[in-house]
Amino acid sequence: MKSVFSLLILVSFVFGFSQKYSKKEKALLIQVSKLDSLMENNNSKILELFFDDVSFGHSNGWVQNKDDFKSDFESGKVKYQSVQQTDLKAFKIKNKFANIRRIIAVKGLYKNESFEMKLSVLEFWIRQKGIWKLWNRQSVNLKS
Repeated sequence: MKSVFSLLILVSFVFGFSQKYSKKEKALLIQVSKLDSLMENNNSKILELFFDDVSFGHSNGWVQNKDDFKSDFESGKVKYQSVQQTDLKAFKIKNKFANIRRIIAVKGLYKNESFEMKLSVLEFWIRQKGIWKLWNRQSVNLKS
């Protein structure tokens, strides 16, 4: 329920300042918020947001493709409890490609061991049949 609330806040923020964002930008920001919400709720619908050859570079050095992510996500190896964007650093769209630099605070469990970190994330999105899909994501742990 908390994530639905977060999504509603983002949607009202995006649409409340509609003069700032184009229709394409709003659609992308909604997908980004949906990504965080589905991750926080450990919802397998998150896989629908990924481009077929998505690649993840994690802050611990892991590199995963879609199958790797799906396996770890569905097995419960990693369980997210909170994924909150704290800052949107950069946001660029060029034709059917977009990149976003943002800061997120993440809490969860990895093999039942709790973790909490602040990450700098660079995401590349691609528009496929009018829908933004995550293509690549690289995160770096920010030491506080």
